[in-house]
Amino acid sequence: MQKPLDRRSFLKSSLAAGTALALPLPAFAAEDTLNVALIVPSPAADVGWSHTLLAGAKALEEFGPGVKITLLENIAEGPDADRIMNKTVADGNTFIILGSFGYMNGGLKLAKAHPEIAVLHASGYQVAPNFSPFGARYYQGTYLMGMAAAALSKTKKLGCVGAFAIPELITSINAWTLGAQAVDPSIDVSVVWVNSWFDPASEQEAAKALLAQGVDVIFSNAQDTPSVITVAEEAGAYVFNLNSSMKAYAPKKYLGVVGTDWSPYFKANARAHLDGTFAGAAAWLSMADKVVYVADLNPDIPADVAARMAEVQAATLAGTLSPFTGPISGQDGTEKVAAGVTLGDDMILSMDWHVQGVTTPLPK
Repeated sequence: MQKPLDRRSFLKSSLAAGTALALPLPAFAAEDTLNVALIVPSPAADVGWSHTLLAGAKALEEFGPGVKITLLENIAEGPDADRIMNKTVADGNTFIILGSFGYMNGGLKLAKAHPEIAVLHASGYQVAPNFSPFGARYYQGTYLMGMAAAALSKTKKLGCVGAFAIPELITSINAWTLGAQAVDPSIDVSVVWVNSWFDPASEQEAAKALLAQGVDVIFSNAQDTPSVITVAEEAGAYVFNLNSSMKAYAPKKYLGVVGTDWSPYFKANARAHLDGTFAGAAAWLSMADKVVYVADLNPDIPADVAARMAEVQAATLAGTLSPFTGPISGQDGTEKVAAGVTLGDDMILSMDWHVQGVTTPLPK
């Protein structure tokens, strides 16, 4: 059994992954073939998490006609996913992209049984010689969106519809809150957890519940559909989301997107697999890696705040700014991060607390 990733090994492997993304990729030889299987937990429609993973995988087609991509969508975590993973390898796929945390154990077992394949696993932490977990530093973008939200909110009440209370989503909410407080310290944030990656009806009800509380800016945190986006647009509330742009569903009140472009990471790893140099390593990808980005910002954002956001983004790209630099207090007012201290990646990756200003307790 693999040990959970510690800070030293994570930083070492993440640095290696970032360096690999920066290197030019050799040409794809005419005789090369690459059979890719992408397994995702929800429909890969026109927006959302699964759509973004598919877009990243399709970028591999730039290598040439020898690339074949098989999409397996809406695959529930558990025994069925494990069976499908095994079948993809039996069918000749050697580059496997697993798009959900719950695929981790089955994927790791598959990788150990087939050392000739390479497996990329979204949001996990286990590492093996041919098994690499990857994730995105969404918090770098949500901090910026917090600044925008605070500048536009009239009620000073922000709201978030969250999928699951896991560190990846908690850090996004905390950074959003801290970004808002950097513009207006009086801001508070309410959260409704729907405990699902794909439940449009529950997502809509959660958004309506937040609006009933006086929230006028909503963060759709890891929803694979525009359910929250459309409810906010109809109510006249600003709204933004992760992964891919949903501006078409909210032409007036869309605040922007904290997007992900997985293609640089997928291309670098596919090339390494073909070259025989693939080595399992954790990658927590950032703005500097050209994986995380902010786009489609609403023109209603005041010019002075937009200028501040540009400065923060530049500092983030330069590596001189982190949202998680103290002083930071928790919900109960106790100090979580001392003044001048910046949380390390290990502490951010395991974050299980909310900052002061988030009024909703985390679920037990």
